[in-house]
Amino acid sequence: MNGFPDDFLWGAATAAYQIEGAAGEDGRAPSIWDTFSRTPGRVRDGDTGDVACDHYHRWQEDVAHLAELGVNAYRFSISWPRVFPGGVLNREGVDFYSRLVDALLERGIAPVATLYHWDLPQDVEDAGGWPVRDTAFRFAEYAEAIGEELGDRIHTWTTLNEPWCSAFLGYASGVHAPGRCDPAAALAAAHHLNLAHGLANGALRAVVAPTARHSVTLNLHHLRGDPEAVRRVDAVANRVFLDPMLGGGYPADLLADTAAITDWGFVRDGDQAVIAAPLDALGVNYYNPTLARDGDGSPAPDSDHGHADGAATPFVGCDDVAFPRQPGPYTEMGWPVDATGLTELLLRLRREYPDTPLLITENGAAFDDRVTADASGGRRVHDDRRVAYLRDHIEAVRLAREAGADVRGYFAWSLLDNFEWSHGYSKRFGLLHVDYATGARTWKDSAHWYRAHLAEVARR
Repeated sequence: MNGFPDDFLWGAATAAYQIEGAAGEDGRAPSIWDTFSRTPGRVRDGDTGDVACDHYHRWQEDVAHLAELGVNAYRFSISWPRVFPGGVLNREGVDFYSRLVDALLERGIAPVATLYHWDLPQDVEDAGGWPVRDTAFRFAEYAEAIGEELGDRIHTWTTLNEPWCSAFLGYASGVHAPGRCDPAAALAAAHHLNLAHGLANGALRAVVAPTARHSVTLNLHHLRGDPEAVRRVDAVANRVFLDPMLGGGYPADLLADTAAITDWGFVRDGDQAVIAAPLDALGVNYYNPTLARDGDGSPAPDSDHGHADGAATPFVGCDDVAFPRQPGPYTEMGWPVDATGLTELLLRLRREYPDTPLLITENGAAFDDRVTADASGGRRVHDDRRVAYLRDHIEAVRLAREAGADVRGYFAWSLLDNFEWSHGYSKRFGLLHVDYATGARTWKDSAHWYRAHLAEVARR
C-alpha cells in the first residue's frame, strides 16, 4: 500500500492573473492587480500580468503538459473581470474556460475551479471593495452566472483562495492589491469575504450539478512559539475564517483582541448561518511553519512572518508580536523548509474539525532555477531542492493520512513559473520553467519526478 486511495486527486495548480495574460483582450475588464502592478513601486521591476505566461493563447499546450504529467486533476482560477465585467456575462471570456474544461475532461483530468484568486474587478474596488458589504452580493451574482455556464462539468468548486491574503495583505499591510493600510477595513473585508463564500456556496448549489463538490481554500498559518503570541496570531490568521465557515462563529478572543480597532458592527443577524454553508472539502495551502514570540508592548523589531513587509503588520491586533527567523534551509522566498509542519497542521484540523475532508490545494517552493543544455543539446532544469521538497511534503501528507487525517488530494504549486504578485517574475515555483521572453515551457527535473511518482502510485 502507498497510503493513497485510487480516487485520491493528484494535480497541479495555477491562478488566472498569474498565468493568463491577455489583460485587455476579448472584453476582460481591469482588476485590482492590473492597477496595483502598473503603479510605480508596487511590484518588483515594474512587472505586470499583462502577458504573464500567455496561457490565454497557449492553453492547449499547457493542457497537453498536464496530460503528460499524468495528473488526474487541475486546479485553476476563473477571472471574475474576464467573465463578468461590470456585472454582465462576457461570452468570449466564458467560452475560454468552457474550452479549457472540455479539453481537461477529454484527457480524464478533473477540473477544480476557483472563483476568486485575488483579481477583484477594479470597478468593484472603486465602489469600496471587500470592506463593503455589497461586494459579497456582487460576488454571489458572478458565482451564480458562471455556475450556470460550467456547472455541469466542474468536479470541485472553490469559492475563495486564501481570503486572509485578500483581507490582510490587501487592506492592512498594503503589500498586495489594492494596497490599502486600514486595520478596521481589513477586518471588515475578512467578514465580507466570509459572507461572500457562504452566499456563493449557496448560489452554486442551486445551479450546478448535484455531483459537484464545494470547497474553500485557506492559507492556514502553522504556528509555533510562545503560547500567547500563537493564540493571538492564530485568531486573526486562521480562526477568523475557520470558525465561522465551519459553524462556530467568530472566536471570542479575536473579538476581544481587536475591540480597540472595530466593534464588528458589520456582522449582521443571519450572517453566520450563511457563512457556515456546508462544505465537501477544505482546501489547505501550506508552504512553511511560522514562529511567533511574545513582544514587550512595543512594535516588534522583526517581521520574518513570510509575507512582505508593509506599512503595518498584516496580523491586525498583533503589532508587538515578533516573528524571529527560523532555522533553514530556505527557499528563494526566504521561507524555511519544514515538512513536519504540514503533518502537524493536518492533524490539528482532524482534531478540531473532524467532519471536514481536506485537500492540499497548494504546496511548492521557489528556487533559483537555471536552464542548461544536456548532452543532446536539449534544455534541462536541474532543481533537486524542489524534488526533495515535494517528496518530503507528499510523505508528510501520507503520514497525516496514516494518523487519521482525511486528506483526499494534493496539488503542486505551480504548474508553471508565473507572475508572483509583488515579487513580479523574480520567483519561480513552477514544475515547468517559462521563458518569459518567448513563452517557451521546459520541464524541470521536478516535473519528471512528479510524473514518475504518479506513475508509481498508479502501479501500486
